[in-house]
Amino acid sequence: MSAEIKIRRRTSRDIRLMKGQIPIVMLTAYTAPMAQLLDPHVDLLLVGDSLGMVLYGMETTLGVTLEMMIAHGQAVMRGSQKACVIIDMPFGSYQESPQVAFRAASRVMQQTGAGGVKLEGGVEMAETVHFLAERGIPVMGHVGLKPQSVNSLGGFRAQGRTSDEADRVMRDAKAIAAAGAFSLVIEGTVEPVARKVSDAVAIPTIGIGASPACDGQVLVAEDMLGMGGDRVPKFVKRYADLAGVIDAAAGDFAAEVRARSFPAADQTYPLPASPVPTVRTGR
Repeated sequence: MSAEIKIRRRTSRDIRLMKGQIPIVMLTAYTAPMAQLLDPHVDLLLVGDSLGMVLYGMETTLGVTLEMMIAHGQAVMRGSQKACVIIDMPFGSYQESPQVAFRAASRVMQQTGAGGVKLEGGVEMAETVHFLAERGIPVMGHVGLKPQSVNSLGGFRAQGRTSDEADRVMRDAKAIAAAGAFSLVIEGTVEPVARKVSDAVAIPTIGIGASPACDGQVLVAEDMLGMGGDRVPKFVKRYADLAGVIDAAAGDFAAEVRARSFPAADQTYPLPASPVPTVRTGR
């Protein structure tokens, strides 16, 4: 009898050790089927609060709830085997205090089994990152463009264009790294600044609209697959046009239904053949 081979899932420690060694691959996933498809190719799967915009049609990520993140985190964990799964802490679930953040993050960890959480912020969130890390919750930081702060930032615009902004991004990154985060997302930050930040911190940096010098890269999977609509952010490279494939397939289906050519015999269930009657003979 052959023993079942158990695949070891990557941990936050594995990711931290990749700093300067192997480029880190991360994509978002919000559902079990997508997680299953991406899992063989990535080191990290991020259940991002971007699901509010990608799946629910929200204008920003601010309407995403902790319950939504937990439900989608559970789905991604069920659909993956080897990737380290990180779940975004949604707006309002961690900013009030380290204690509030711990209660929310511990719920996420307990109810999903994920490998860690991600939260946005810099110097102002360092105490919270330290509080969580000291209590066994791996934390991925997020600096530069912070979508949950879109209102105070004046929209989705690249950070680090001025010396003050560049200094702030650097201070934020160093504070989060020193607080005990195991890795750091740098989003929407001008390339030279992101490069300097990546060199300055001892933890892996994962860029999105940042620099090729980061220790890894992340994209929203739907953007990368051509399912993100007509507006393509500058930092996105489309590796497929699944929107076109889906549109064509749906069109073919609709045409066949209207022509009554679907379902055909192969897609229907016939009555079973009548059994041959048994002839009884007397002795």
